[in-house]
Amino acid sequence: MSYDRRGGYRRRQRDDWDDRRKEHHESPDDKLKSAIIKLGEVDPNEELPRLEIQIRDQIPRNIPLLSEAFRLSVTEQPFKIPYYATLLRLLHNKSDNPTDEEVPIGRLILEDFWKGFQGYVDQLAWREARLCIHFFAHLTVAKLISADSLLALLQSFTAVLDEFGVSNGRAKRAALCAGEGLLIAGPVLKEHSPSFPDEIINAIQAYNETMASQKWMVPPLATTQSTIVPQEIEIELLDMLLATLRKLNESDFQETENCLPRPYAVYPPFEPSVLQPYVLPSLLVPPEAIEMDALSSGAEEETPVKKDEWPEYFLRLFPSDVSPDFDDPAGYVIRTTILDIVEVFEVNRKECARLLLEYPKWNLSGTFKPKPGSTVNVEPAPGKDWQLESTIIETALGAYLVLPESSKKSIYYVGLITEICKLSPSTVGPAVGKSIRRLYAALSDGLDVEAARRFAEWFALHMSNFGFQWVWKEWVPDLALTVQHPKRAFMRRAIEFEIRLAYHERIFKTLPEAMQGPDAYTIPENGPTPAFEYEDPSHPYHDAAQDILNHFRGRAKAEDVISHLDTLRERLESSEDAPNVDSLVRSIAIQSLLHIGSRSFSHLLNAIERYLPLLRSLAGWGPPSTTAPGGSAEARTDILAAAAAFWKHNRQMVAIVFDKLMQYQIVDPTDVVGWTFLNGNAIGQLSEAAPMNLSAFEWDLLRAAIDKANGRVVSARRKVMALRKEDDDTRARALAGAAGDTNMEVDVEAKRDEADADSPQLVVALKAYSSLTKEQRMALSKTLEGFVGCLAPTSTAPHPNPHARTVIEESAWENRANWGRDEWNAWETWGWYRQFCRAYAPYLRTYVNTLYTVSFSRFDGVEDPAGDMLKKIWSIATGQDA
Repeated sequence: MSYDRRGGYRRRQRDDWDDRRKEHHESPDDKLKSAIIKLGEVDPNEELPRLEIQIRDQIPRNIPLLSEAFRLSVTEQPFKIPYYATLLRLLHNKSDNPTDEEVPIGRLILEDFWKGFQGYVDQLAWREARLCIHFFAHLTVAKLISADSLLALLQSFTAVLDEFGVSNGRAKRAALCAGEGLLIAGPVLKEHSPSFPDEIINAIQAYNETMASQKWMVPPLATTQSTIVPQEIEIELLDMLLATLRKLNESDFQETENCLPRPYAVYPPFEPSVLQPYVLPSLLVPPEAIEMDALSSGAEEETPVKKDEWPEYFLRLFPSDVSPDFDDPAGYVIRTTILDIVEVFEVNRKECARLLLEYPKWNLSGTFKPKPGSTVNVEPAPGKDWQLESTIIETALGAYLVLPESSKKSIYYVGLITEICKLSPSTVGPAVGKSIRRLYAALSDGLDVEAARRFAEWFALHMSNFGFQWVWKEWVPDLALTVQHPKRAFMRRAIEFEIRLAYHERIFKTLPEAMQGPDAYTIPENGPTPAFEYEDPSHPYHDAAQDILNHFRGRAKAEDVISHLDTLRERLESSEDAPNVDSLVRSIAIQSLLHIGSRSFSHLLNAIERYLPLLRSLAGWGPPSTTAPGGSAEARTDILAAAAAFWKHNRQMVAIVFDKLMQYQIVDPTDVVGWTFLNGNAIGQLSEAAPMNLSAFEWDLLRAAIDKANGRVVSARRKVMALRKEDDDTRARALAGAAGDTNMEVDVEAKRDEADADSPQLVVALKAYSSLTKEQRMALSKTLEGFVGCLAPTSTAPHPNPHARTVIEESAWENRANWGRDEWNAWETWGWYRQFCRAYAPYLRTYVNTLYTVSFSRFDGVEDPAGDMLKKIWSIATGQDA
């Protein structure tokens, strides 16, 4: 290594030595904690005695560290809970020469573990609290915890179900804590108190019955709009828990032995004279924290909007010999454990995939079929012998398709399934293929439109990870279906998503010839290229557009472009055959600007940011120096129409451009909502004169607009709260200074009045918040009015769908094999209305009276099945159905 005059070589040597000195060396405590957490990496049954000795040999003994290791292990590795209960059972043995005063290590750990559990409950960390209850239930079966105290603990959670106005999320989690604790410790609890299991089951059942209307809103198979009856291949989570508990209760919980491993059962229970079971302290589940921070001084009072938690329905994709039935107790344990693993390991999908495929190691022998080529001879358990990979994929997809939205980001589930496929392609691949075929078949049986949209996204993303290889020829016969049938709509959406992830020519070549023709309405003939209306030299306004393009290419100032447009407008107005001049000028300017920005996303952003004054002028907002709000709704609609026409072959870019126009406040969310209902279904429409309807594309535009309005309100509210706190702090300091001033000439009252006044920044923020709240209300109102106009149109409605009212009838659904374009259009629009109400229920509830008056008052006292259905869905979503 070379040497320089500044001593570089010696300095690097010294830095390397310092780095080595700073290397972290694990302390004995850290090594022991790591050993506890890593229990079972090879064979848990063999490792337990060695780990017990390792813990006993620790000197000095660090009980808080041991307890923390147990808590982390139990709450982050739920599949290991029975083995940690066994380890604690081993640690309850006293030393070889015990004294009367000796307290077993296991008891000390358990006492400290309870303190951590109380912390979880106080913080309302429901998942961690539930998994700790699993641990306590196993310890109760092992006779380390008294049955009486576990009974009282479970009753404290069922008490939550009787709270006045308890939210669905809180009640559901409390019911799972009590019900799953009973499921695990049922044999001991029923022996101790024969009536107790019935009390728990009845309490959960009583609450579950109150959720009937909410369940009507969220099943993945919406078989009909009027009477949605859960199918055999779908079940709600609490229904699944209740079915499991009833089945176990009928057998006095003897079947529990076939559901859960109990490695601690090989050890005899302690005699009461040797060790008294630990009595869990009494516990009270704290109430939900309700934030009552109102915004006054001109802003509408509002509590923070919390996401609604609806009942969770899961789809069944495989028969009972492949994956467990919903009412099978072992199946409930398997499914919920898989869901817990998926939930916990969101931060590391690769580790999650590995643990899921290793799950049989932690379950009872014979539960799953052995891997192909495995030399281990496992006797299949009676009624089990399920396929692990199919069970995992079914459970993961069930969580992904939960309505109205999954608990995790969609991309997480997609990535997780991809990682599982990469780890074991030969076994997971067939399970994924069968799942795709089953979901595709469900499209004809009423698969919810939101579930179908997510299915198309997952399908395209999954195909992109595996070379876009799919047997499309299987679906060629379905091209005979009407063009708006859900199966044909799925093909178009999936292929559109695939083109976004690759390019048109590549996807085109993967399709069979029958799907490539324009009459198949499956893939466009050309790629998602821009459609510059004025590019053709024969166009009458080609030259005018070229002049504007030259200004943009020369990076002319926005003021110069505006001046040129004014000149163009005057010239066109003097022409006798000119159409609406203002709309034409806006169209030429917007399409020319988008043409400049069409080369890449960065080109688009640069073009928009450079010519923001031009865009504001085109929208009718006036020069930047003006402070008065204004703008022309017609002008903003023209801008949206021009952008949509330019990108009519690329609907993704339509959504992107609309989002940027809202972001830079060229158009309002309300403008996007209004344009979508009137013109959205003209983009990529398959035929002319289509009735008013919504597809997944229009829903994406609506969702983006509503989310933008809601997000602005949340942001403005945070700013107001921060400024309010700053004002309060300043006011308190000013009053404290006035009170401490001994100068009698100081006017304390004047200082008090001055301190009470809001700061100028807060006044401005409150006005902005009030304005954005109004915008939010208008966006929601406009969306609701649009749905009402689509689904219960008046005789004067534009493009009315004649079947919007009839498709909600039971007889119409039974006749769906004969439905045409209009019927399926109406059915899909009803589905998006349902999704709108359930996804935005907290926001709708804020303005429930105003929105009802504006949108539903015309149905009062009128016999209209569509109006009744609209109001029914609205009432359930806003909590008015009681």
